[in-house]
Amino acid sequence: MPIWLAATLIAAALTSPASVPARDHLARPDGPGTATASKRQTGSAASPSKRQTGSTASPSKRQADFALAAREHGVPESVLLGVSYLKSRWDSNGGSPSTAGGYGPMHLVDTLPAAHRGPGDALGDARGDDARPMSRTVTAAPPLSALRMAGPPATLPEAGRLIGADPASLREDPAANIRAGAALLASYQDRPSADPADWYEAVARYSGAGDAATAHEFADEVFSVMREGAERRTDDGFLVRLDPVPGLPVPEEKQPETVGKAGNTGQVECPESLACEWMPAAYERFGKKKSGNYGNHDHLSRTRTVDYIIIHDTEGTYRGIPSMVGDPKYVSWHYTIRSGDGHVAQHVPTNDIAWHAGNWDVNTRSIGVEHEGYLAKGGTWYTEAMYRSSAKLVEYLAGKYDIPLNRAHILGHDNVPGSTPKAVSGMHQDPGPYWDWAHYFDLMNKPLKGAKKGDSIMIRPSYGENRPRFTGCGTAKPAKDCPAHGAATVWLHKEPSESSPLVSDPGKHPGKPGTYSVYDHSARASTGQRYAVAARQGDWTAIWYLGQKAWFYNPPSKPTAVPAKGPLVTPLKPGTKVYGRAYPEKSAYKLASYQPLTPLQYKIEPGQTYTVGDTVTGSYYAAGAFSPAKHVTTAGKLRYYQIQLGHRVMFVMTKDMRLIE
Repeated sequence: MPIWLAATLIAAALTSPASVPARDHLARPDGPGTATASKRQTGSAASPSKRQTGSTASPSKRQADFALAAREHGVPESVLLGVSYLKSRWDSNGGSPSTAGGYGPMHLVDTLPAAHRGPGDALGDARGDDARPMSRTVTAAPPLSALRMAGPPATLPEAGRLIGADPASLREDPAANIRAGAALLASYQDRPSADPADWYEAVARYSGAGDAATAHEFADEVFSVMREGAERRTDDGFLVRLDPVPGLPVPEEKQPETVGKAGNTGQVECPESLACEWMPAAYERFGKKKSGNYGNHDHLSRTRTVDYIIIHDTEGTYRGIPSMVGDPKYVSWHYTIRSGDGHVAQHVPTNDIAWHAGNWDVNTRSIGVEHEGYLAKGGTWYTEAMYRSSAKLVEYLAGKYDIPLNRAHILGHDNVPGSTPKAVSGMHQDPGPYWDWAHYFDLMNKPLKGAKKGDSIMIRPSYGENRPRFTGCGTAKPAKDCPAHGAATVWLHKEPSESSPLVSDPGKHPGKPGTYSVYDHSARASTGQRYAVAARQGDWTAIWYLGQKAWFYNPPSKPTAVPAKGPLVTPLKPGTKVYGRAYPEKSAYKLASYQPLTPLQYKIEPGQTYTVGDTVTGSYYAAGAFSPAKHVTTAGKLRYYQIQLGHRVMFVMTKDMRLIE
């Protein structure tokens, strides 16, 4: 322990702590959970009720915990609040670990549970191309040893030693966690100082990053929060405020720091504010000389159109990424973002096709971004550092490729349709209900706002207050209820009643209601998705969903959806077919093998309406050769509407529908 820190601790012990005034009066008119960290942080989330949080303490207690810990360990309060905000946004998360194994408001890192293969793992055919299906030996996940590789440096044991606290208390007691985090941060400071600007290098070290560029990027973001200030109510009901700190140094503009080069771009493809690493995916032949097997993505010799960015989680630690993406027999994606510090690695040039979505049509028109973490097992929340890096990256890519920043084009892997009936039931479920879509879009300067009125609605529950029942987060059988946690989804029932069964998904559970499993998306709708209104009854709203009316609780006093505007379509004839890919008509194929227009298990009827996210012309990219010069593009004339049919987007032919604008 530094001498100056010991002196500070003695002084703190001899001096009575100053009282911290309550901050309730600082809540803004649009809701007590309003966060104002920056222009990218404009969303709101109402405070959880006592029933949800179990908290009966003063709303200012968390603020006082930060003030006392800062004084005890000689850390400027603004620095301590800024570091905690970028790690956890001051939340306690009920003592559960983040996807990086961090606990509590200070994200003190402990060992995560052993890695597992959950439904989010790449065990299906990530390429999703009928013309060249991947064999099970090719798509099998790497050995669990690769996924079990150590995560970020464990800081919880050392932080506990500094204040003489046992690990359990640091995981479960937010006040102890804050004290220990302050002590750890102070131990990184070379000399005592009351000036927040002098703590830059200590903040950078607290990131846990293994390289200077990422550590300084983390510190830059913390200082940005400190300059602009922040205020929000935490997940357990405490109002916390960080007053703006003017005069802090602004980082100089910098070019992305890279390792290697990405394709023909000359550098990794990232905004200047992100220090990105080039970690190349394997592109090489394997097997017998004439087998035609190669991996794990496709180079293109022409410029492609990109319509989607797909959000994934890794279902494993970041340390396993190099071995996975470097295996030509495995699959690929374009970027990976590390949870603890927001570090970004690029693997595939964005103009090339990665094998990540499980649907070849979507793969050819998308960029895949993986996030270190787990849908439900191993960790249940994503760090603010990860959200911010991802938001910067996706906003940059959306601008580069002219992709609309909405939920019809920024999709979760769980929103990608199966390409054929056989593929529907095995489609992936990540990033799952614990991904905070509203906060994510706030950070991209594109808040998910509704309209004053409209014939459709946008799902928009308050993430913190919305704590629906889920099962299957643990390993027990039968599956037990998951711990209460904020979520971005609402359950859909057959009738306007909580006791009514969930709606049925003909492709996932034929003839049976959906389940409450955290891995089952067959009967729920997610934040930002837009649906056509089918009916209203009291506090309940029905939407058209998979060919049926689906009811969700939407009371006017605490709505879980907002009015929305946008084009709708309705079928012109009974039994209208739905597709998982927008492929051309048969007559368009001249040089490539015909790909059948295979409808999925779903049919929709006249009188039902669905929201339109885009209109596309059918095309198929045949890439069954190592050399891109041998690839063939088939462009047709058949037009499709992309619709929000269920939790996943799907396609209908424009000739079968009537457009309602």
